[in-house]
Amino acid sequence: MKLAFILDPLPRLDPGHDSTVAIMEAAQRLGHEVFVAELQHLSVIEGKAWAKLFPLTLQPVVLEEGLWRAAPDWYEVGAGEWRDLEDMTAVFMRKDPPVTVRYLYATYILELIDPEKTLVINQPQGLREANEKMYTLQFYGVMPETLVSLDKELIRDFVERHQAAVLKPLGGKAGEGILFLEPGDRNFNSLVEISTHQGQEPVMVQRFLPEAKDGDKRIILLDGEPIGAVNRIPTGREFRGNMAVGGRVAPTEITPREREICQAVGPKLRRDGLYFVGIDVIGGYLTEVNVTSPTGIREIDRLGGVSLGERVINWLVARG
Repeated sequence: MKLAFILDPLPRLDPGHDSTVAIMEAAQRLGHEVFVAELQHLSVIEGKAWAKLFPLTLQPVVLEEGLWRAAPDWYEVGAGEWRDLEDMTAVFMRKDPPVTVRYLYATYILELIDPEKTLVINQPQGLREANEKMYTLQFYGVMPETLVSLDKELIRDFVERHQAAVLKPLGGKAGEGILFLEPGDRNFNSLVEISTHQGQEPVMVQRFLPEAKDGDKRIILLDGEPIGAVNRIPTGREFRGNMAVGGRVAPTEITPREREICQAVGPKLRRDGLYFVGIDVIGGYLTEVNVTSPTGIREIDRLGGVSLGERVINWLVARG
């Protein structure tokens, strides 16, 4: 197979943590061709989606003393060439958030790819529709109590009713901008004003789940089915478990309740062409659905002795 990955600049990626690198390594290991491009390498030529694609050769990470170790020169990029993306077996859209106007334009270009010829993971329309906070509300029956608003009084009433809440910017990622709110906080008004940009943008506010101290579980779904999970546990004085803010990772199992959540979410993901997704679960409640470039593969592989990247590639092969 020929596989193209639309991603951030390679020097910015952490090969020992990044799920995109894990999938690309798996593709190379299984004998497939890997190409990379960035958003500025996308164009429309005679009504078709094209990209300046660069062939990639990877030096795989190795597991040493329980950690992934990468060589300083862990990748080699060949000369770029403009190619019709329909020449590829699949195109992985793995650009990290935030979802900017430039990102949206890229999805419009990728939507010109004939799905009968080339699979786009995840589908452009699904990426546009699935804001990683708002999309979760379609599964409210398995979520904690949640408010979306920019109204300070509504937010205060919600926090007073639940006594503790977590505020999340709708466009945030990796735990950025998440705040813990209590009714008695003398900074309450300022925190809400800053987060809503002085009442101009709504935010998500969720009932605080005390079980968060035991971990924020990331579950990876492939074509709507769970294939692995890792628990992310807050450390020190931090209430967030995100790995990007220092959360400790631990092996975990997917519980019956979490499988119920996956069953609630899976069919909708498949309908929307969201094939590779990471959901977050705390205390048996769905808190987020991550569709742009969900991470967690490296940690699951390291802790469980598996290769989710190979699962993804073998799934592609089986699709024909």
